Amino acid sequence: MQKLQKGDSKLLNAWAFYDWANSVYALVISSTIFPLYYGALFRQKNIEEIVLFGFSIRSEALISYVTALGFLIIAFISPLLSGIADYLGNKKFFLKLFCYVGAVSCMSLYFFSLDTVILSLVSYLLALIGFWGSLVFYNSYLPDIAHKEQQDKISAKGFSLGYVGSVVLLLICLAMVMSVADNQKLQMMRYSFLLVGIWWLGFSQYTYYYLPNNKNDNKLHKNVIFNGFKELRKVWQQIKELKSLRRYLGAFFVYSMAVQTIMIIAAYFGEKEVQWGSDSKRTMGLIVSILLIQLIAVLGAWLTSKLVAKYGNIVVLIGLNFSWILICTYAYFVITPNDFYIAAAFVGLVMGGIQSLSRSTYSKFIPEDSKDTTSFFSFYDVAEKIGIVIGMFTYGYIADVTGKIQNAILFLILFFVVGLLLLLRVPKK
Repeated sequence: MQKLQKGDSKLLNAWAFYDWANSVYALVISSTIFPLYYGALFRQKNIEEIVLFGFSIRSEALISYVTALGFLIIAFISPLLSGIADYLGNKKFFLKLFCYVGAVSCMSLYFFSLDTVILSLVSYLLALIGFWGSLVFYNSYLPDIAHKEQQDKISAKGFSLGYVGSVVLLLICLAMVMSVADNQKLQMMRYSFLLVGIWWLGFSQYTYYYLPNNKNDNKLHKNVIFNGFKELRKVWQQIKELKSLRRYLGAFFVYSMAVQTIMIIAAYFGEKEVQWGSDSKRTMGLIVSILLIQLIAVLGAWLTSKLVAKYGNIVVLIGLNFSWILICTYAYFVITPNDFYIAAAFVGLVMGGIQSLSRSTYSKFIPEDSKDTTSFFSFYDVAEKIGIVIGMFTYGYIADVTGKIQNAILFLILFFVVGLLLLLRVPKK
């Protein structure tokens, strides 16, 4: 096949199509079907705790700890592998490797059982690592395949394809689950895990067919292995000299812990704490809630952009953190499905804005003459992942010790309060 030139529309579309392939993990596995399946396994055995390595751990704490471990691994290996891939020019190899690990692990969730809980959790862990690990190399392809003036447009197209593709498969899975009796729903959920892996593997082949493989003749040596960490250290030395960026990054690190944790645990909270009345209502209600969050997030991102144009980035971020404090307070009292729908709507409204605004605000604080923008954003991504580790571990630990998920949510308010106070120290311009 003839090698496509940088900026070629066919190459750009092939790159963006990977979002269509892999986003089904985020929606079906991370946000909806798997949390429903996981909670149902514990309800089926009429237990709330499980004994592992001599310790009794609550179900919600267990999945939080495993998720935190997954993000800790990603935070460590991302700069390590990125440095190697940049030097050897074999990003395509690592992209495919993480994709295949993630997709096969999703399919292996078909066998997820509390009777083999350790092996089952390994499958969940590897699926998470595969998804987030592949994104590292997928995102790094953007400057290689698109000119600067093309990057915003094709990146947005990727997100759009990911949203549409994941919703299509989720609706298929929902139809499968709702078309059978209650005693067969778990089996349909298992088939959903198989579909995610097949979808991810199958559609990614289009991307791999066109993406360039710029492998070179460089030889791997020990100095190269730690190049990524050296770059992060160099960025940190620069950040320490940039007062505004340092203060903003500190605030982001704190409030992002809570934002990312809420996004990950929302489905587990809704599955366990809301009084749905029946398994069918629980399945339908939770999936509707997640779709509601995604749809309203689009509106939230648009409203945030309008507010930023009028009031500025930092002022709007302070307002969003205050909104999160109110939402978390409300979530403490959520009991009925209608309560959960209202909470989901407001989560979508502020979630859609705070993520995009946080990243764009960070980019504005990077010095205009900097030639290390990639390294700066690598530092940002690692900080975000470490924040997720702390947030998920804190959430799991408090839920496990107190026996009540709501107590963990209350504690997340503290992250938003501290984040808001730290944002007050950041220059408004």
